[in-house]
Amino acid sequence: MCGIAGIFHPETVKPVDPVRVERMCDAMVHRGPDGSGVWTAPGIGLGHRRLSIIDLAGSPQPMHSADGRAVLSFNGEIYNFRELRRELEREGARFKTDGDSEVILAAWQRWGVNCLSRLDGMFAFAIWDTEKRTLFLARDRLGVKPLFYTRLSDGSIAFASELKGLLAHPLLRRRVDLAAVDDFLAWGYVPDTRSILEGVHKLPAGHFMLLEQGKRVSEPRRWWDVSFAERRKGSEADLSAELVHLLREAVRSRMVADVPLGAFLSGGVDSSSVVALMSEASNSPVKTCSIGFDVASVDETSYAETIAQRYATEHRSRTVGQDDFAEIDRIAAMFDEPFADASALPTWRVCQLARENVTVALSGDGADEAFAGYRRQVFHAHEERARALMPPGLRSSIFGTLGRAWPKADWAPRSLRAKATLLALAESGEEGYARGLSVLTAPQRQRLYGDRARHVLGNYRAEDALTRLMREAPARSGLDRAQYADLMFWLPGDILTKVDRTSMAVSLEAREPLLDHRLIEFAASLPDRMRVRRSTGKYLLKKSMERYLPDDILYRPKQGFVTPIAQWLRGPLANSARAIAKSEMVAQTGWFDARRISDLAEAHIAGKQDNSRTLWQLIMLEKSLSGLAISE
Repeated sequence: MCGIAGIFHPETVKPVDPVRVERMCDAMVHRGPDGSGVWTAPGIGLGHRRLSIIDLAGSPQPMHSADGRAVLSFNGEIYNFRELRRELEREGARFKTDGDSEVILAAWQRWGVNCLSRLDGMFAFAIWDTEKRTLFLARDRLGVKPLFYTRLSDGSIAFASELKGLLAHPLLRRRVDLAAVDDFLAWGYVPDTRSILEGVHKLPAGHFMLLEQGKRVSEPRRWWDVSFAERRKGSEADLSAELVHLLREAVRSRMVADVPLGAFLSGGVDSSSVVALMSEASNSPVKTCSIGFDVASVDETSYAETIAQRYATEHRSRTVGQDDFAEIDRIAAMFDEPFADASALPTWRVCQLARENVTVALSGDGADEAFAGYRRQVFHAHEERARALMPPGLRSSIFGTLGRAWPKADWAPRSLRAKATLLALAESGEEGYARGLSVLTAPQRQRLYGDRARHVLGNYRAEDALTRLMREAPARSGLDRAQYADLMFWLPGDILTKVDRTSMAVSLEAREPLLDHRLIEFAASLPDRMRVRRSTGKYLLKKSMERYLPDDILYRPKQGFVTPIAQWLRGPLANSARAIAKSEMVAQTGWFDARRISDLAEAHIAGKQDNSRTLWQLIMLEKSLSGLAISE
């Protein structure tokens, strides 16, 4: 795993200062502490920071092709590089190294942009073709690896693995995109459709850019998508056997490394499945690690211990407590953009723990999105059936009236907290799912804003990108559309961003076997009943893993990586909650209503409402903006 950066002059062949590229790379030294390199030529400069995983002594970057006509800077791993290498050798290619980087170069020279469909892995890379005077930027199918880019005031295009890399360039203008603030308050992260800074973009997952010198800069083009429009046929036994085969292949392919390897183990279905299959494929005990909490109601380390004992892993665990939030500034700095998924803290801690013994760790991320493991997806499937029984106008009248009248009872048992469900049923399936996925709805955000923000935002609404994505999804059912949105919007924006930044902060490579694209495509083709059965999500996955995992792991209620933020903001972090209303962000930008924020904090501290997610978002927004040194 590595960090890449570069500068390209698309219109004129101007020289690139290698020192600028070097500084962009050095801002991301945590992504690659084992080596660095910079290469420049008229109109182009590529830089690289290396974390050595395969071919430790070879494969320095930027790397030249065997004939010297192409140059690569690459972040990621290609799991099928040996198979591709053999195929390319049969067609005449020759290789000087034993790693995957040179295979990418040869694949580009043999197949052009079509090389992407041949690559099985996680990646973001840049290839400069000296003959065609073309810069090829590409990102993997699901967005495991990030890539930011921008057009600078001198006409050049700069790109980097993290926003930090672009921030190191003196020509980058640090001006906040207020629409991205609205996105952040809606979702808790800035999705791939935007960046917190005006003029900065993220290359979307499954897209590439082909930039030719002397021609107009082209827009990103999609090279991969997942379709939920087809349905696989077969008995449950046959589908289960195929799924287990795909799972085994995905796990085994990601166990190839020339450095120590281990796994994250939360005790949930997904990470436990990965550890079970790793143990099956390994000749030695798997190294596992987990993180617990000092609040018993959200601590799941006992389940992780159960799996560790079952598979005799070398297991270690640690506890995260309220004192760990002294690191909040460091957490914010990892992400550059505001990021309010509170599980970033324990994810970072488990990465630190893993890095003490291994350089590569396998995670269980991706199964919830692919196999319908989130409670919201199961609810949505049931809600869609209810919507189909009643005309939209009647639904809107009945459920809208009930939803507005129903009290917001955060303190009540889940079965009595029906307000969100009633309001969702009054809307279309897409609007209802956006409501369920959001942290703050559009009306709630409007109540937080001051006059300046309302004026600048006008009719902008963060939900529109998600609802449009769902409406245009290659899908048959409402469940399909919800999962498509989670794979294309939530997964790269939240889950994969969290894992990439926290693992790279400690120079750890995290691999996601459950995001193998063949596995994702298989899951998308399953009938709804193989994904959701009554109130059970991930139905086929759980049935398939019964031979490996006990029922109290497979069928206990899903909890997720929950952090006890609500309790901490009523106790030792109460002063942090109160401070937001008086912060520089609120006082100087004019974006927010200070009195409204103060009321939210006091209501939460008094236990009248659970406003923890809103308060945490505002805390993280303030930390992020102060770290960016924004200019107006």
